Amino acid sequence: MPIRWETFPIELTGGLVSNLSRLQQGLKMPGSARVLQNFEPSNKGGYRRINGFTKYSTSPVPPYGAVKTQGSGQTGTSLSVANVHETPGVGDTLTVADVTGTYTVSGVTYSSTGKSATLTITPALDSSPADQADVTFTSGQSRIEGLRYCPSCETTYAYRGGSIWHSAGTVWSLVSVPAYGTVLTQGGSQTGTSLVVDGVSLDTYVPQAGDTFTVAGVEKVYTITSNATVSSGVSTLTITPALASSPADNVAITFLSSSLPGGAKARFNLFNFNGTPTTVMVNGVSNPAVFTKSSFKTLQGSSDVTGASFVENFKDHLFFAKDDKVTFTAPFEEDNFTPADGAGSYRLPTDCTGLIVFREQLINFSQESIRKLLGSSIADFTLTAITNDTGCIEGDTVQEVGGDILYLAPDGVRFLGATERIGDFNLSIASRQIQDEFRDFISANASYETVTIRGKNQYRIFKYSSSATKSSSDSFIGTQFIDQNAQSINWSSAKGIKVYRSSSSYTNDEEFVIFSNDDDYVYRMESGNDFDGTPIESFLYTPFMAISDPTIRKTAYKVNTYFDPEGYMSGTLTLKYDFKKPGKIQPSSMTFSGGGSFTSYGSGTYGSGLYGGDPDTVTSSRVVGSFFTISLQYEFEGGPPFVLDTAILEYSTEGRK
Repeated sequence: MPIRWETFPIELTGGLVSNLSRLQQGLKMPGSARVLQNFEPSNKGGYRRINGFTKYSTSPVPPYGAVKTQGSGQTGTSLSVANVHETPGVGDTLTVADVTGTYTVSGVTYSSTGKSATLTITPALDSSPADQADVTFTSGQSRIEGLRYCPSCETTYAYRGGSIWHSAGTVWSLVSVPAYGTVLTQGGSQTGTSLVVDGVSLDTYVPQAGDTFTVAGVEKVYTITSNATVSSGVSTLTITPALASSPADNVAITFLSSSLPGGAKARFNLFNFNGTPTTVMVNGVSNPAVFTKSSFKTLQGSSDVTGASFVENFKDHLFFAKDDKVTFTAPFEEDNFTPADGAGSYRLPTDCTGLIVFREQLINFSQESIRKLLGSSIADFTLTAITNDTGCIEGDTVQEVGGDILYLAPDGVRFLGATERIGDFNLSIASRQIQDEFRDFISANASYETVTIRGKNQYRIFKYSSSATKSSSDSFIGTQFIDQNAQSINWSSAKGIKVYRSSSSYTNDEEFVIFSNDDDYVYRMESGNDFDGTPIESFLYTPFMAISDPTIRKTAYKVNTYFDPEGYMSGTLTLKYDFKKPGKIQPSSMTFSGGGSFTSYGSGTYGSGLYGGDPDTVTSSRVVGSFFTISLQYEFEGGPPFVLDTAILEYSTEGRK
């Protein structure tokens, strides 16, 4: 009797699943995955190998500020520098303007008050640098603590080493330069550690401790050691070091930078109160900073916002969360904290862990509860509870996806969405399909960062640990297929993308996603075919499928894999039988490839790219062996992205077990 071949189509969909038993997953969700690494559930069907990332700029973000030499005539292996906002590290490398060579730091003495350092370097200076010469650190040990892409100005803001920088993808320019007016010395023959100045434009926005400046005609950089008071534009600045010489009367004071000490994550928000798109930053330590590419100031009007950790623009007020207190400004005035003008505050039951605007409401998260603020001004703002049973453990995981809110709770990623009942919310678990993985993923000694890929309805959550390598860093990707439905989110895992801070937005109809880790660079996600030069390893293991009846033996003959390539792809297919039971003979891996020779639009070079070709979209693998349950294991390394769409197993039915 001839062997009768049968076919079993496997539509690759459903994502990573771990909340079913091995047999149930194979019976109920044969197209799901028990391993799905560096693939994303595609909202166009199948599983797509993720894109890579590339450097946003080949220039590193300066690690310690716009550093200058402190005094002329320096020689040997000791270098005094100023305008240094964090402690340089041993092993850092640097160059000095107009001095030949690259120098390595072997010792550091740092003054946080003076924003200065004495560096021991090797080799000895090739020549004596000029006073206030630029010192460029080519590597540093501070982290990029904050990132924000501004779509209206097409620039990226980065907060590192106590300074804010901006770049459009080339060099980084300093933003955190205060503007106090046309400040001049008042009187000549001044000496010592105090300096009388006039021309300060505002009595309410005044020079602060940590600000650095130079004096025309006088050597060295000077740092203000205590907050100034100003009367009619005149102030006596307390400074370090002592003046190197006496300045003339009415010479220019040039402010170099403000110091924004942090060491904690910075968070940003965009607002437009006067026709100019503006960014506000909080870092949990300093006064909030308000800036554009060409202007900068700190908010000095309220101690309740100094050290705020979260900021949000809601109903034309800025809301600042510091511990359990939320303070908001007067409408359309980012620096007005006067209650009579419409500013105010309220308290949460415990410390705030996140703020987000959602459907005309300001959602206030803490670890144990969630509150919503309704209204449009101080006259009708009301704070009410959404839940007192659960909350958010990491504010940087709060994101809006598909018109709903996702956030990290103690038991996994939760979903906050509106229901048909007015004022009611759905608080179901969005990560239920992979709860076991999230239990291992959540730990007290790690931090978490998230980013949305709006064009894919996608939520990506990254686990950051300073001790983890880039290759071992874990993350999860969730794709929402139906809005307002937590159960419609399919998950996969990713490895090899280490993320500490991130930002995403649209610009010119293009989605722009950037991130940083713990090195000197900003990277662009969803760019390129590899991880900044490292090939992407990707894996898809299907569940163990019984086909129809797990007690009937089958014989495998062929696997046809249907895919959508974006270039040439190659990999291996391995069949695993009967839950990899010990003693069961398993087939060897088979290599396969496809995609043909063609060029995708936007990726080719004129004159060398091949357009108009018909790419291969199916590959057939002849297989051997008998089984009761079967799993297909696909493994790939490198190459451009592609979609694994469907697999068809050709087999015959044998006898019952």
